[in-house]
Amino acid sequence: MDAVSTGGPVGAVTGLAYGFSVALTFPNLFACFLGVLVGTIVGVLPGIGPVGAMALLIPITMSFDPTTAIILMAGIFYGAMYGGSTTSILVNVPGEAASVVTCLDGYQMAQRGRAGAALTVAAVGSFVAGTLALVGLQFFAPVLADAALAFGTPEYTALAILGLLLLSSLSGGSAIKNYLMAALGVMLGTVGMEGMTGYTRYAFGRTELAQGIEVVPVAMGLFGIAEVLVLAEESLGVTKVITVKLRELLPTRQEWARAFPPMLRGGLLGFLIGLVPGPAAVISTFASYALEKRVSKHPEEFGHGAIEGVAGPESANNAASAAAMIPLLALGIPFSPAVAMLLGALMIHGVQPGPLLIQQRPDIFWGVVASMYIGNVMLLILNLPLVGLFTNLLRLPKHLLTLGIALLCLIGTFAVSNSILDLFVLVAMGGIGYVLRKLRFDLAPIILGVILGPIIETRLSQSLINTQGDVLELLRRPITATLLGAGLLALCVPPVLRWVGRARSKRRKTHAPTT
Repeated sequence: MDAVSTGGPVGAVTGLAYGFSVALTFPNLFACFLGVLVGTIVGVLPGIGPVGAMALLIPITMSFDPTTAIILMAGIFYGAMYGGSTTSILVNVPGEAASVVTCLDGYQMAQRGRAGAALTVAAVGSFVAGTLALVGLQFFAPVLADAALAFGTPEYTALAILGLLLLSSLSGGSAIKNYLMAALGVMLGTVGMEGMTGYTRYAFGRTELAQGIEVVPVAMGLFGIAEVLVLAEESLGVTKVITVKLRELLPTRQEWARAFPPMLRGGLLGFLIGLVPGPAAVISTFASYALEKRVSKHPEEFGHGAIEGVAGPESANNAASAAAMIPLLALGIPFSPAVAMLLGALMIHGVQPGPLLIQQRPDIFWGVVASMYIGNVMLLILNLPLVGLFTNLLRLPKHLLTLGIALLCLIGTFAVSNSILDLFVLVAMGGIGYVLRKLRFDLAPIILGVILGPIIETRLSQSLINTQGDVLELLRRPITATLLGAGLLALCVPPVLRWVGRARSKRRKTHAPTT
């Protein structure tokens, strides 16, 4: 199929029909199943997370068709959101950061013998909200891509800078630490030969470094080898898991009635938050929980086993995951670390996401969208009947888990380009990642810097060539100036708000009445 119409509802329906013809081929169907299966396992096992899992499996996809590879990577991304709820409910340990809120009421329901109902509501809520968000992705992404065709290289430069600043400032923890990590990532990403002039930077006279530092060994080291070192420190005790029988999975009619409205509200809220740069899946769960507690007729039940506290957040994080695909596919800019890994996978396979992706590679865009519909159905089937099997993974000896991760990292890194340098980078980044984790640094901004740094550099060079080196000419473009202004606000607003908060707190203490 040479081209697919992207305009209006008819174009979206036609494109989706084409997408299903792509996604339902055996290789893509198998990749979708493997992706959601691995994603579910990653969600169940605390530690690696979707970013680390995608980094581990990128080398396996090198021989795949790009469409098949991205379907697999996307399946891991949204599949992890499903699996994370299982351990939150049964063990009170979030398998993924977006499932932290589910622990509050999910585990309390399990303690009262309603673990099955909580698991079913979480799975169905994820399915409903994820499907609704996919409808939004199907119709909204082509519209955004058409609007972005007016962007030039200055606008893309500003957009990439804005994304890096926003993601670094919103990823949690100290903003200064996050910006330092982003700067480290940009430095790593710009090692080697510069794309416009061919000039070699930061190679220190070593010809091996002229090829640059790839994202795969950096990501595998930070999230794979570092995780192995952390797991090696922990105790080898057996995790206690609440068992659930198949007949206990059906919620009561009253539980369904209380859970369905939060599913819809969480889906809408998660979709809207997913369009904003930052850890949307995590933010959406907290926002949904606060919303459900506010509108509930029984707010006193929250924290003690309210089913709305499971349905809303679990729906929100899956909707946010689907919505986060819109800026990636339509603009070529990732709005979260996990989506940044998807961008890295696309670039490794020689595909440049952005406004022209729908026209030039409709098989990738519509194939991925259709596969996400299929993957949602697969996840609903996997996460209910096989819940006992997935929870038994928590009883795996940690030394076997760490050995498997280490072997995957070593073999996968070398398989990408058969480079000994990549193995040295892997080990070095593993050690650096371990130290940074002990110092409570967030590692995600490093990956963002490695991926977005070269994009910013290349786009900026192209922009300056077009303006003959006149930086002010770039700022005279309205969209560029607006995006850079938003990036400046992202830098300045958080510290100002913290300063205002400390000043108010100090003023209250000063004027507090003494007894």
